[in-house]
Amino acid sequence: MSQILTANDEPSVYELSSLSKSIGRLAIRALYGELSLYPKPGLVSPIDAGAHADMDITTFMRSLFSLRSYFPRIAEAGARGEEFHSLRSLAIIAENRMMRATRSVNTHRGAIFNLGLLSAAAGYCRSNGLAATAEAVCGTVANLWGSAILASSVGAPVSNGLRVRALYGGTGAREAAATGFPVVLEVALPVFRSMLANGSTREDASLHALFSVMAVLQDTNILHRGGPAGLSFVQDAAREFLSHGGIYARGAYEYAIELHKEFSRRRLSPGGAADMLACTTFLFDVEASQ
Repeated sequence: MSQILTANDEPSVYELSSLSKSIGRLAIRALYGELSLYPKPGLVSPIDAGAHADMDITTFMRSLFSLRSYFPRIAEAGARGEEFHSLRSLAIIAENRMMRATRSVNTHRGAIFNLGLLSAAAGYCRSNGLAATAEAVCGTVANLWGSAILASSVGAPVSNGLRVRALYGGTGAREAAATGFPVVLEVALPVFRSMLANGSTREDASLHALFSVMAVLQDTNILHRGGPAGLSFVQDAAREFLSHGGIYARGAYEYAIELHKEFSRRRLSPGGAADMLACTTFLFDVEASQ
């Protein structure tokens, strides 16, 4: 028997199915795949800490270790059709564990939210005999919990994301989840699928998908660090990279490394795009594992 913790860290016991455990493994795989990827402009990798002075790959690995039980637990909660407040309680516990593991450095708050919801939706689809396609999983998040996700921003503690939205408008993580992760379904996943079908490596497909997201995403991580000018710089740089052929172009890796150095110098880290990449590879793997 495995233990599920409530919002008060009081353990209640129910059994984790093999399905929930497998979904949890795919979520951790997606996060590790994003972390190990290089060159990702401004982001932490095994090579360096990018634009960050307060974290490195060791910080991320401690964080991942702290989350290893969260994803199967929230997948099981989704399989049982739990309401959003129950999922949110599990996420709060996971975030507290992450912050203890990283000594109060926010490494995976976005992943706890985004991949947590997708894990719960994958659990729901699979346990109810539904095909867990990417479209079905994202649609399940929107249909089952979308309204509650949007309502959860009322009275929520002021985060960097909420502060950025108040300053500049636009959408954030809650809106993206509540509407079924459109940038994943319409941008990142088609790119990732197509490149793998054409014989690209998973790493190349991931890098190209990351740049594709960077080119269009209103990344609140970038807005927080660099404001609208920083966001314009990131989007323009990503579009230029893609216009030259992206990862297919001669010298693509050298080009990406130079962008990585420039993003790092400007202290710009497209963490929102990295979260969407992890969601993309997770959904692809969930589909493939059926």
